[in-house]
Amino acid sequence: MLATGQQKITTLRTPDWFRTATRWAQLTFVEDDPEKYDPAFWIDVFKRTKSNAVCLSAGGYIAYYPSKVPYHYVSKYLGDKDIFGALVDAARKLDMHVMARVDPHAIHDAAAKAHPEWVTINADGTQRRHWAYPDVWVTNAYGDYNTGFMPEVVKEIVREYDIDAIFANRWQGHGVDYSEDSARRFKDMFGHDLPKKPDAEDPAWQAWLQWRRRVLTDMIVQWDDAVKAIRPHASFIPNMSGASLMEFDLSVIMKHCPFLVVDHQGRKGLEVGWSAGRNGKRIRATFADRPVVLITSIGPEEEYRWKDAVTSGEEIQLWINNGTTHGLSAWFTKFNGVVPDKRWVEPVADAFVLQASVESLIESMKPTAEIAIIDPSTTLRHWAPDERSSAEKHDLGFYHALIEARLPFELLSDQVLTRENLDRFKVIILANASCLSDAQDEAVRAYVERGGSVVASYETSLRDENGKARPEFGLADVFGVKFVAGPRGIVKNTYVALFSEHPVNQGYEGASRIMGGTRLIHVEPVGKVDTPFLYIPDFPDLPMEEVYPRRVPEGAAVVARETGKGGRSVYIPWNIGEIFWEVFAVDHGRLIANAVRWALGKTPRVTVEGPGIIDMALRENGEGIALSLFNLTNPMMMKGPVRKNYPLTRQTVSVDIPQGKSVARAWLAVADCAASFSIENGRARVEVPGIERLEVLHLTWGGDAEA
Repeated sequence: MLATGQQKITTLRTPDWFRTATRWAQLTFVEDDPEKYDPAFWIDVFKRTKSNAVCLSAGGYIAYYPSKVPYHYVSKYLGDKDIFGALVDAARKLDMHVMARVDPHAIHDAAAKAHPEWVTINADGTQRRHWAYPDVWVTNAYGDYNTGFMPEVVKEIVREYDIDAIFANRWQGHGVDYSEDSARRFKDMFGHDLPKKPDAEDPAWQAWLQWRRRVLTDMIVQWDDAVKAIRPHASFIPNMSGASLMEFDLSVIMKHCPFLVVDHQGRKGLEVGWSAGRNGKRIRATFADRPVVLITSIGPEEEYRWKDAVTSGEEIQLWINNGTTHGLSAWFTKFNGVVPDKRWVEPVADAFVLQASVESLIESMKPTAEIAIIDPSTTLRHWAPDERSSAEKHDLGFYHALIEARLPFELLSDQVLTRENLDRFKVIILANASCLSDAQDEAVRAYVERGGSVVASYETSLRDENGKARPEFGLADVFGVKFVAGPRGIVKNTYVALFSEHPVNQGYEGASRIMGGTRLIHVEPVGKVDTPFLYIPDFPDLPMEEVYPRRVPEGAAVVARETGKGGRSVYIPWNIGEIFWEVFAVDHGRLIANAVRWALGKTPRVTVEGPGIIDMALRENGEGIALSLFNLTNPMMMKGPVRKNYPLTRQTVSVDIPQGKSVARAWLAVADCAASFSIENGRARVEVPGIERLEVLHLTWGGDAEA
């Protein structure tokens, strides 16, 4: 290994280095770490966790190496040390990949005074102090700080150290910058003054989102080009989340970002454990073949910012290994090199070792679920970032219902509704894709004409891609309805009545009606359709003596139809996903599951019977399938703060065997043993004795089955 700062750019690194970077350790330094932290402890952690890649703080807000870039603040505790460079060398000696972390979101007084244009300007014209540490200033992400100063920092790090990538944290800015420069550039491009507040109905706000998208996308290109000019194998990797992908030009990300990092580090509030895997699925929804890394914090992710705390070991492992279930590479992050609480080390090591035991199998295959929830990027783009959680309730409700129903599924972004992407699935779900372009509507319509099935609800396709209301559903012919009125609500004490026997309304024995939604759309069925549920006209919820229906059920509350060529559609004209997410009524979960199962039109390719709640992922290649079974069963499952793991007992897996194939072997990858199986009616029946946290069933196909 060459000495730090003297490397020649001849090290044997390839553009595909990231494919073997599957278990990441991140150390985010604090300013006094150069004097206080113990590098030997961290090297031992790298070994114990079997980490094969590391992300280390390098510069931006504070440099942890002797930077020569003017106004690049160097830690006052650094002295003649180079703690970044020393750990880079140590990691390379362990054959680890190395990514340098930069954080450009704040600067110190000296830089702010010399370059006031680097500071974000508030709406009242004042410079923006940092909200958490008023001694420093918030940078303007859309101007010369990120396009002039930070590229020089990036080039210095890449030039002087043997690294594989630059990773940027908090690089996207913090709201609108009201500087004269931003105001002028924005108005020149879109003709609007800068918006005063987030407002999905304000054309200026929508234009600002587009302007921001262009500016930040250009920045990705600039930083990546700067990195590659020095080290051709390396890349700039922007920190993202699944939702933030909608903010950038996808073709630019495809070209410049060989892998993507999800920064959703853990539970916030009452967040369910499957959120970890969902975030990775949201990246894969747009980039199906791009590796995704999931960052997990060792501490709680709450608004109160206990960044140097440690959460329960079970919660850490749940988050990491739910990501493992869905093919995400693991990454743990620790703030502060000094470690007063070491309780996180063993759980992280256990989770990483579990991932190492199955990752080669999972990585050799591709997701092949029959069902996809459409990630409504076009719709969510109209919401301010801090309001999107409310808009996503529809999708979250469907997501959870499918997990409870033990139906493997993927996500697919509405930005990539190509024939190839759609035809991977037998059923697509549009939980509330209210904003769809004519082209997106046509892609769904063509998919149905080719035999695909659709389950949709609420306002899906009632607006165009710009949020403008349509007089009729863009997918009215697919749903088999005509728009009448709505939406209206919030409506209380609503019900839907079972009407005519149909698979969609099965499982409600003893009931003639179930709870309805709180936001309702009224439609008129068109053509040959079934209406398994009808609305019960509104009636009061008080006084109690008045709580009874006055009129007979009327108006379609669920519309189901055969679409031709083997396809089916189910349309639910109320907010079933949203209200299921809020209330978790079992009847709503059953209705969602019934609709999806009927739309599938056959026995699911994989079924799993047994106790508990399991998050499943199905993958395959030409040699066989891998079914990941993640144990979510826990008395705290719907709250998030998991204290203890509760192993599951026996599960019975039934798998449809491909035509002409036989089962050569059934193997449990975590238990590292064979599983017993039998063959019946073209399906393999496999017994999984138990699941502690995660099990991966690997079925290997043999030669042609006997005729």
